Amino acid sequence: MIMNNDHKPAEAQQNAVNKEKFLESPSGFRMPFDGDQGNDVEISLDYGQQIHPMTGVEFHHSGIDLVCLERPLYAMATGTVVGMGNDPVHDNYLTIRYGKYEVKYGHISEAYVGYGTPVVAGQQVGKSGSFLHIGVLFEKEEINPVDLLSIIYMNVLQLESMGIKGSPQLADFGINVKTGYEKDEQSIVDMMLRYLPEYFSSITDGTYMPTSRFENQLRNVCGQAADRNYYFENVPTYGNPLGLSPRSAPLVGKLHSLLIGDFLAFMASRHQMYVPSWDEAQKKNLLNRFHPDLLSSIP
Repeated sequence: MIMNNDHKPAEAQQNAVNKEKFLESPSGFRMPFDGDQGNDVEISLDYGQQIHPMTGVEFHHSGIDLVCLERPLYAMATGTVVGMGNDPVHDNYLTIRYGKYEVKYGHISEAYVGYGTPVVAGQQVGKSGSFLHIGVLFEKEEINPVDLLSIIYMNVLQLESMGIKGSPQLADFGINVKTGYEKDEQSIVDMMLRYLPEYFSSITDGTYMPTSRFENQLRNVCGQAADRNYYFENVPTYGNPLGLSPRSAPLVGKLHSLLIGDFLAFMASRHQMYVPSWDEAQKKNLLNRFHPDLLSSIP
């Protein structure tokens, strides 16, 4: 019991730290390179203590160097250009602040934005040179850039998994999916862009648990898809790893509806927040489907 009690404050503190590192972005999220090109970029020099490739001397590398020749460089989220110029270490550079993060792009060949310019996810902000250096500060403290790139990548995947149409780099399945939430789509997108990372983090750390009813419904939809041979009708791609075809649209719509519904139930339980246009009957219907134990919170 003593060990458990001692562990809980540390765990709570770690959860608080993780939530502090969330990045809100009204414009969505985007990896810094085009489509699949963001996945084939190799790190030529990692973060931390490294051996200098030219001098052979050990030194602390404050970022990562990427092998990429003259590639378009895109903003990863909503942000502002807070620095640009030339220095002896990074040559031409551009610095963009995304929330509490500052990202320095070094060794760029061209910059397409000026100091103080607001940027949005997916906006082309420059072009890499013979290689690209990325350094990241979080609240003015240096961190491994891979940590931020991982957050951006997971946010992209999470938004795709929820079927958000307006997200940069959204997977295009060639499927017309209907979820029943279309008329409230913008309000739901706004909520997801702010709270979706918290939703997934809360599921991961166990502070939020979807109901068994939701899990059973999710299992049934996936089982129906397998029974009807919806998987791998097309050649799998990065954007469509299960090889889905237009024939699967009805079940994909059900899957997206379930995921969106559980996210909205999380918002109701954690933040007492609902889609602004909903009346009391719609709120009760949501909770009845996903969290009946919360129905008493609706007058």
